[in-house]
Amino acid sequence: MGQQDDVVALEEIRRGMGALVGGKAANLGEMAAAGERVPAGFCVTTAAYASGTVPAERVARAYAALGGGRVAVRSSATAEDLPDASFAGQQDTYLDVEGADAVVDAVRRCWDSLDNERAVSYRRANGIDRADVRMAVVVQRMVDPATAGVMFTADPLTGSRARTVVDAVRGSGTAVVDGSVEPDHYALDDGRVPDLPEGCLTRGQVLELAATGRRLQALFGSPQDVEWSHDRDGTLWLLQSRPVTALFPLPPQDLPDQPRFYMEIGHMQGMLRPFTPLGLSMLQRVWTRWWSGRGSATDAADPDPLMVDVGSRLYVDLSAFLRSAPLRRRLPAGMEVYGPRVRAAVEHVLGDPRFTPRPGLPFSASTALRIAAVVLPSLVGVGYALARPRAARARAQAAVARLRALRGPGVEASPARRLDWVTGSAFDAMLGRDLREVIGPVFAGIVTATAPAALLHGVATKEETDTVLGGLPHNVTTEMDLDLWGIAERARAHGDLFASTPSEELAARYLRGELPDVGVDAFLDSYGHRAAGEVDIGVPRWSEDPAPVFGSVANYLRLEDPDLAPDRRFERAGAAAVTRLAELGSRAVHERPVRGAVAAFLMRRSRELGGMREYAKFAWLVPFAEMRRQLLLAGEGLVAQGLLAGADDVFFLRVHEIRAAAREGTDQRDLVAERRRFHQRELRRRSVPGTLLTDGTDVEAALPPPAVARGGLPGAPAAPGRAEGRAHVVLDPVGARIEPGEILVAPTTDPGWTPLFMTAAGLVSETGSPIAHGPTVAREYGIPAVICVRDATTRIRTGDLLRVDGTAGTVDVVDEP
Repeated sequence: MGQQDDVVALEEIRRGMGALVGGKAANLGEMAAAGERVPAGFCVTTAAYASGTVPAERVARAYAALGGGRVAVRSSATAEDLPDASFAGQQDTYLDVEGADAVVDAVRRCWDSLDNERAVSYRRANGIDRADVRMAVVVQRMVDPATAGVMFTADPLTGSRARTVVDAVRGSGTAVVDGSVEPDHYALDDGRVPDLPEGCLTRGQVLELAATGRRLQALFGSPQDVEWSHDRDGTLWLLQSRPVTALFPLPPQDLPDQPRFYMEIGHMQGMLRPFTPLGLSMLQRVWTRWWSGRGSATDAADPDPLMVDVGSRLYVDLSAFLRSAPLRRRLPAGMEVYGPRVRAAVEHVLGDPRFTPRPGLPFSASTALRIAAVVLPSLVGVGYALARPRAARARAQAAVARLRALRGPGVEASPARRLDWVTGSAFDAMLGRDLREVIGPVFAGIVTATAPAALLHGVATKEETDTVLGGLPHNVTTEMDLDLWGIAERARAHGDLFASTPSEELAARYLRGELPDVGVDAFLDSYGHRAAGEVDIGVPRWSEDPAPVFGSVANYLRLEDPDLAPDRRFERAGAAAVTRLAELGSRAVHERPVRGAVAAFLMRRSRELGGMREYAKFAWLVPFAEMRRQLLLAGEGLVAQGLLAGADDVFFLRVHEIRAAAREGTDQRDLVAERRRFHQRELRRRSVPGTLLTDGTDVEAALPPPAVARGGLPGAPAAPGRAEGRAHVVLDPVGARIEPGEILVAPTTDPGWTPLFMTAAGLVSETGSPIAHGPTVAREYGIPAVICVRDATTRIRTGDLLRVDGTAGTVDVVDEP
């Protein structure tokens, strides 16, 4: 590069020049080229930055060409104002700079700000390598502002792409950006012009801004965050436009009957993190195959439109049910199991005229027959389990033993052969007769655990009936956790080896055969197919990476009080349950002879079948492990052919894309790299909308917050009891440790999280259902749990003193550290 690349006039800059001029300058140049009104200026490029010396003479000539006077000097880094990272306010801006020497000095200070504490922290949080970033600097004429502010062409709070919001103040817009004043606020919905509030902008100025925002969104292809200013003559100037980076991805836009309403259901399986593409598509195929009785794991049959991929999360489309006149009024009560906020969202949408009811049911007669074909055999299994619970459990355990024996092709098999086995015979086995043997006792367990509360309404409280479910035997997840406790007990004999060595190092030593035998081999034989986020076949299993197992063992070794030992807690919960069952059964029969007798029978059966609630998922994940192993072997073969960069790249492809590589030699490396970048970005997302409209509106976020006492956080009761302790916020269970007596605060939970329950005094979760895995295990351990606490992991900080009431469903922040 020569000197001519050091300083470039703004009118010569276009969007594709980001590597030379940075994100901010590239967008300004593109806007100017499109005919938008942008203050004149120039850019000191990354070529100048790379040289290490500000080209003072060229800067002075460019400044003189502007006519001198006051200018704004602003950073324009190559990682700034991009679709994935705005860097808003992270690097420096200098306003009202006057004089060539002052401009040169401001450019130098902008360069220095690339490594200020804010920018370094932001890059670290967003996974941006410092070596990949260069700094350019934009210099523009200052606008003498009468009014100024910020415009978003999508609502940043609710995510609605149909709403434009404008914040404005008199004078400089800096007060809006830094939050030092309360601006005038205007909101416009597409196609509707509301009565605008009085403020510093006229109606015409607001409408002009909205129209400008639509042009910029069309120009850049995504919602925009725009800084603007009106000069003293009322002329609109655009000072910056960058993508709105925090918006959740949109649902499908090409479906009929818009808008549509989606509910996120991955959290029911402990999945708020993004699925891998193969993991999500496989889960959609499981649903399609199970309910339709057709198709395989291939792409030959389209996934059921009820299950939708939004932002690599699993949503269910409830639109047809909301528009069904016979069913819509029953939906809110049915949504209660997903928490009060989801129910409130459904009730809100029922009042939306766009969801006007229609006659008829949301499914055809043929669909109803297919559902009946699945449900009726399950009802037979439920009856058998209620009549002969021990025999039903034995049949389910024998079915899992058969699934464990499933083996795929041998070492000489081609990638195509392995894929055919996964999508064919393995898929058939996973959802075949053996799983049906399991479903009966599982459904019976759910019935016996939930029905008594309804039957005894007015006779017993929910807390009393929930107590009966404490310490349930035959729960494969609690058995797993207690087996982990047994490993910890044996590990105590080896001093600090298991308590102090990092879990990653212990895992590596275990895989090399260098650790003493404390029972890990036997544990992984039984549970090595499990993991946090285990419903995604793209997630490594504990047998591949046992570090989480050793982390849990180290966590248990922190327990020194024998009364807090998990086995004793479990025994106490079981003893309390048996005592409560006897008392409730007697009371129920006395007060309501017939209904009470039925409830007493179901409560007794719950002690034999309630723990089976976890067994269906455990069963179908057994063949998942072998299917994953075969997919990794197929990936190794495709790596050897130069079609993938790593064996686990297969999980970032869909079935037909793996097949294209295996059979047609299609190079998928670029596609995988793009999807990995998206996946990494989504992994950083802290919250996911529970309910979503087609235009991106997070319905729960659009609702008014519920009224609560100061310091209180509303949620939903999930496991009875009360506890007080210091909060420990955990975003990922891998490597996490909970001190005895701490309250675990988590975004979601699945069986991979439950080892942390063994030392926790209580559980607070942002999502969940009383019948989901986490609350089920919490009840069995006798620890209180409150779920559906919106934004708990951000509103609560580690160290806060919490008072958790699992009966009322409330969390109080008593004090902060």
